[in-house]
Amino acid sequence: MKIQHEDPPAAGGGAGSPRPVTSAVFLSEEPSGLNEGASFLQKLSEPELSALREAGTPRQVCAGAGVFHQGDAHSGIWLIERGVVRTFYVSPAGREITLALWTAGHFVGGPEVFGGGTHIWSADAQEDCELLYLTGGRIRGLAETMPRFAICLIEGLVAKGKCYSALVQMLGTRSVTERLAHLLLIFADTSGRPEGNRLVIERKLTHDQLANIVGATRQWVTMTLDKFQKRGLISVGRQQIVVENYDLLRAEARA
Repeated sequence: MKIQHEDPPAAGGGAGSPRPVTSAVFLSEEPSGLNEGASFLQKLSEPELSALREAGTPRQVCAGAGVFHQGDAHSGIWLIERGVVRTFYVSPAGREITLALWTAGHFVGGPEVFGGGTHIWSADAQEDCELLYLTGGRIRGLAETMPRFAICLIEGLVAKGKCYSALVQMLGTRSVTERLAHLLLIFADTSGRPEGNRLVIERKLTHDQLANIVGATRQWVTMTLDKFQKRGLISVGRQQIVVENYDLLRAEARA
């Protein structure tokens, strides 16, 4: 496994080539903090990282497959080594909201890191993923014998708490139109490739995916993207979204 001992690389890449997806994405007023939890294990020494690897079980999860499911017994966490994992909640009425898209360096499966209870949301792989699964018992054993790991675990949970607090604030204080504009800015900042004055979002986004993140219907997202396009804020192609006027889109997000 490839547990990183350093911060994940910043998004980047040669002109014309796909940029690696390196930043988590969730609704937040402060995009600079999106990837705050990705380096929660960086305080560990190489021997400590080796002990962590030995305690875990490598898992390969194909794109579209579930990692864990809402209502399942909670038994541990998954460290993301490669790929993107989405966490999401489904209401009793069947309505779905995406909580976050997590990338390498983050973990999913909290908050019951020591196991117990049931999962209160689900996770699935957005692309082929390499994960390291740690049972609650193994995590407890590492925390009891490795103080630095215990501190790292707390810091990782703090980052998760900030994430979900930011999401609640956005859902409670921003209109759905503002949330969509803000989400497009986040994707532009984390996955945007400059082309002159434009930013090409190098992340394949469906209208369903956008709707599930901002808390809207696919039909509403399609209609609103069309309005944004007619006003010159963005352009929408079959394979990508391009931010044509960043400042106008930012003004829309702050309306």
